[in-house]
Amino acid sequence: MTKGLNVHTSSRKLQSGVSVLAFLSLGLLTTPAMAQTAPVDPVQTQPAVAPQAAINIGRIRVEGNERIDSQTIISYLPVQVGQPATPLAIDQSVKTLFRTELFSDVQIVMNGAEMVVSVVESPIINQVVFEGNSALSKDKLREEVTIRPRGVFTRAKVQADVQRIIELYRRSGRISATVTPKIVELPQKRVDLIFEIDEGVKTGVSSMNFIGNKAFSDSDLSSVVVTKKSIWWKFFSSNDNYDPDRMDYDREQLRKHYTNRGYYDFRVVSSVAELSPDRKDFAITYTLDEGEKYNFGRVTVKTENDKLNAQNLERVIPFKGGDLYESDLIEKGVDNLTFAAGSAGFAFVDIRPRDEGDPQNRTVDVTYNVREGARVYIDKIDVVGNGRTLDRVVRREMLLSEGDAYNKALLERSKMYVNALGFFKDVEIKEVPSTTADKTNIEVAVTEQPTGELSFGAGFSSYEKFIFDVGITERNFRGRGQNVRARISTGSIQRNVDISFTEPHFLNRDVQAGIDLFSSALDYSEYTSYKSESNGFGLRLGYSLNGYSLLRLRYNLRSDDLSYGTTSTQCDDLIYSCGTGVTSSVGYTLSFDRRNDFVQATRGWQAIARQDFAGLGGDVKYVRSELEAHWYYGFRKDMILHLQGLAGNITPFGGDAVRINDRFFKGGTTFRGFENAGIGPRDQSSTYALGGQTYAIGTVELGIPNGLPEQYGLKTALFVDFGTLGGVDDRLKMSGSTVNTNIVDDMSLRAAAGVTIRWKSPMGPIQFDISQVLSREDYDKTETFRFSQSTQF
Repeated sequence: MTKGLNVHTSSRKLQSGVSVLAFLSLGLLTTPAMAQTAPVDPVQTQPAVAPQAAINIGRIRVEGNERIDSQTIISYLPVQVGQPATPLAIDQSVKTLFRTELFSDVQIVMNGAEMVVSVVESPIINQVVFEGNSALSKDKLREEVTIRPRGVFTRAKVQADVQRIIELYRRSGRISATVTPKIVELPQKRVDLIFEIDEGVKTGVSSMNFIGNKAFSDSDLSSVVVTKKSIWWKFFSSNDNYDPDRMDYDREQLRKHYTNRGYYDFRVVSSVAELSPDRKDFAITYTLDEGEKYNFGRVTVKTENDKLNAQNLERVIPFKGGDLYESDLIEKGVDNLTFAAGSAGFAFVDIRPRDEGDPQNRTVDVTYNVREGARVYIDKIDVVGNGRTLDRVVRREMLLSEGDAYNKALLERSKMYVNALGFFKDVEIKEVPSTTADKTNIEVAVTEQPTGELSFGAGFSSYEKFIFDVGITERNFRGRGQNVRARISTGSIQRNVDISFTEPHFLNRDVQAGIDLFSSALDYSEYTSYKSESNGFGLRLGYSLNGYSLLRLRYNLRSDDLSYGTTSTQCDDLIYSCGTGVTSSVGYTLSFDRRNDFVQATRGWQAIARQDFAGLGGDVKYVRSELEAHWYYGFRKDMILHLQGLAGNITPFGGDAVRINDRFFKGGTTFRGFENAGIGPRDQSSTYALGGQTYAIGTVELGIPNGLPEQYGLKTALFVDFGTLGGVDDRLKMSGSTVNTNIVDDMSLRAAAGVTIRWKSPMGPIQFDISQVLSREDYDKTETFRFSQSTQF
């Protein structure tokens, strides 16, 4: 048994419930015995025994080892046969063997010319067991500890892991948690290591107090800090417990809040957490010194390079003298200056801001010192991490090539394009120094992710009633970036079958080409009394006009078979145009995208224009035009303002009327608060919607925090939808020579407001809309609640 270790030896299995003894103290462990040297008389100034010359080692013998070979142990020693065995050499040999952590005890003595190395091998961990844990899972605890089965057991490792587990519990709000390590000795120098855990009670936060705040109320500041007051109904909150590390983070959040609102001299005087007498909750108090509000004073840029004009650089700084002081704007100025210098071809630039407050005038002068090197060119571009995707698929998204001048702006945009491919979980672009002074290498490091999907899904919505979906898609076919998709979707209202293929680099040019085959059936008789079946194909071409705009061209040939879905045999050509008709159309889509993120935008805007011209052959003649615009502004990560505008018009020519399946129908998901086809022209004699030829719809949506962690995938937003739909053919409003009063077409304003809840569930995205109509016509069809679910594909 190892010296200083109190254990219980048992041959019975752990599962049999054998009792074990706790470590008496991990910190009070004896030091291994060292080699003996000649004794020294404390009274005499000379050794009691005269020192003798060190004996050269003639032989090294190892004893006590069971698993580790003797020659392996000898190889660790700093002295070997033939070398002198001095006390210093023996001491170093003992320490060296201990540092391997393979031995719990080491002793070295000299027996004449023979060095005898006596070792006690450290046990091998058989298994690591956690007992008494319920708040934290065993998997989470295993991730935290460093000791693993089949590893070497050492006291130092156990002590370190105990502290890690206690720290993990402390961060989860259990300050009083204790961990007691125990071992069970097994045959063949093996041990079971048991961590007995007493989790203790979870300490909450009884109150959040602020002292010295005048500019902002306690409730305002409570929303700034991450730590929240414990409330019984916040089941999923993880920030309502005491955590000293989180308090440090909250101090920084308070500082940012004040300094971004003009309070240059703000400081947190103290932050105190007081434990309640029952030791269940903490009362947290922050004492603040707000100071006075400051404005920006002089803003100056100093540069040593004549090619970087200081006055031009000053234009990209996001503030000017006289503006309210905001600390984040100083760092944003650094980013803008770095970006501007990179766009000018200067890769390695050092920008250091210096701010100087003037308490008398309450201003802050800011000076940016810009230091940069010579103009840099790109030597090589290397793509790493792409085991399946071909290099050229990544390279063609890069806006820079070998030999081009380094441009920071184009590199950042290139990263966005590579990431938008959707082939990679992570994309990182970094500069690597080249062997040539005026050149740099670019490394594009990617982490691939699966791009093929075989999906089966079923769902339900208040619109479709039931949905069944099966499909197969490969977004990176053969690693060439090609997209292949086949899908079948059926529901109570729609049935769709479509097959598509897209080549993103047609004929080795920056042109996207694709073909679509489709067949669909729509039973809209519940809302408009018509049914339709469509079959056809489409051809697509698309290419980028510049880094921010894209032009797509298309041709579609479609055969439609319309039927009247009521018991009436009448089929007015102006309203329904029953029977088979062929639509041959060409069109384009022109889009401009200045969002900061294609997936989850928090800044920027997007505008899309679409037009289709039908009449290039076929039976239908019309011009369809639509406009779409989006604007985003993020106040914080979970509070994003989204403004959306949609408008469209379809105009027939050649004396034709617009067939009912080509008109616009709005409501449901396209205009919340109203049923599908719930607004617009209507035949009051049958209550069926007729569809309109002109619409305009606006949306204001603001994301609001819901108190749930991001990993739950639940987002909440407030919305207001407003707009109009109308403009049917005047001939529909006539019955012979008289006006048909059953046809109503008032292009009046409709509006609704409410809350939207979106959940990325394991079954697919689910959306709940709760609406209150603010403005409507008597003949409109409204709804208060809508539930929809679809499969991700």
